[in-house]
Amino acid sequence: MSGNPASTQPSQKPVPAPDPVRFFGTGWVEHDPAYWLRRVGVSAGALVAMGAGAVLMRLGVQGVFTSQAGSLINLLLVVAVAICTAVAAVRTWNLLSKGRASLRGWMADEKSVGPMLLIGFVGALAAYFMRSLLEAPGEGEARSRYELALAAHARRAPARAGARSGGRKRR
Repeated sequence: MSGNPASTQPSQKPVPAPDPVRFFGTGWVEHDPAYWLRRVGVSAGALVAMGAGAVLMRLGVQGVFTSQAGSLINLLLVVAVAICTAVAAVRTWNLLSKGRASLRGWMADEKSVGPMLLIGFVGALAAYFMRSLLEAPGEGEARSRYELALAAHARRAPARAGARSGGRKRR
């Protein structure tokens, strides 16, 4: 019987690989040394972008104020920008911590929430910055998926190890 010994063994699936996270790759799994440098860089970048966005938003709102459109228009503009910023911050926080599956209703629909995200981009950047202080943005959701995949792999491993390759036992 000159066969390939590997062909008589049950094929074992490799251990599942973690999903890469933007800017961090798979370094978030073991928190390699570069992970901490990237966390600082992402936090600083989000903070700078948030500051620049706030200046741009302030210039836009100030332009409406100087046009003397009226106090009602000014109030409506400020309220609209505040609401859009809050919605963008909450949606971004949920996306980064729990994933896209956690979004429900109109928050999950990209077309309906798109204009609000465009106006409230400063809130999205603020949520990204705050999330980067806790962990890599998106790490929590990726880690939970990875741990579920590892647990499923571990449950299947004992069943595969005891499986016979020859089929039924003959007597």
